[in-house]
Amino acid sequence: MFDYESMVTRQRKWMLYLLAIMVLGAGFLPHPRIFNGLLLGTVVSFYNLWLLQHKTTYLANAVASNSKIRGGLGTFSRLAAVMLAVLIAIRFEEHFHIIALVVGIVTSYVVLGLDLTLRMFSYKKKHKENKDK
Repeated sequence: MFDYESMVTRQRKWMLYLLAIMVLGAGFLPHPRIFNGLLLGTVVSFYNLWLLQHKTTYLANAVASNSKIRGGLGTFSRLAAVMLAVLIAIRFEEHFHIIALVVGIVTSYVVLGLDLTLRMFSYKKKHKENKDK
């Protein structure tokens, strides 16, 4: 379980770094509407990532302890969060760019993909070094 916990921590750190970049962009760059959309989307994406990781941990613990599994992975909750963000962006269109919001919503999946790719390359490199010895 240690590898999973370190992966979760690493992904959350990356998302927090992205959120910090979005906040700086919204505050200091000349296109605040775009960065506000990115910021709102990234906040929702971070919430969805946290919820998915939390539900996955709960599900894994329930399976490991042979207890009754109740609920799923929170798909409805994550979709509801995205719908709420889109409604906010549509309602306050002068403050949020809708395309930037969609890009922000996808950031957690980009982080997941990059994390997986980097881990695969480091595993292959480590495995090759051990094989050469």
